[in-house]
Amino acid sequence: MTQKLALALSMMLLGSPALADGLIDGDAATGKTRAISCGACHGADGNSVNAAWPSLAGQHATYIVEQLRAFKNNSRSNVLMSAQAMALSDVDMANLAVYFSEQKAAPRAVADESSVARGEAIYRGGNKESGTPACMACHGPNGAGNPAASYPSLSGQYATYSAAQLRDYASGARKSDGPTKVMREIAVTMTEEQIAAVTSYIQGLR
Repeated sequence: MTQKLALALSMMLLGSPALADGLIDGDAATGKTRAISCGACHGADGNSVNAAWPSLAGQHATYIVEQLRAFKNNSRSNVLMSAQAMALSDVDMANLAVYFSEQKAAPRAVADESSVARGEAIYRGGNKESGTPACMACHGPNGAGNPAASYPSLSGQYATYSAAQLRDYASGARKSDGPTKVMREIAVTMTEEQIAAVTSYIQGLR
């Protein structure tokens, strides 16, 4: 791991100032009511049925709030999500985040069995030649992430969606990793083949 990346990771461990303790104070029952419109894309219980849209079930509340804030302040851009986020108050975000975090994520199989070994090798050990660090260093051996540091849970996330996010980080289209640029610096080291393999493996994590 490069010195710059190590510094970025250590800075991210502090989390964002507003979420430094890793806790979100929200009401799940209220969030469920507010989530009716979200269900059209993400599923009523947070389990999306479209691989282009992320599942939110079981995702850390801290991460969900951070991403909604990013969509609202345009540090992360998506026509549909930016419009939705603009209508949300901080309380709405907290309630939605707690609701979705309490839902059970549906298990999924790997997207491509032929790439499992390659994807697992990158996820668990990185790639020394390209300087890609192991994904599990931040996201955990089973993809559970780290809510205190706002590292998202990845287990079971659609490969199609995850791959699109890595491409956006690599191109700079997505900047919601903040001033550390840690995901942008990681994604740019990965080839399309590596992205496809690791995201396929992630889809099957439990």
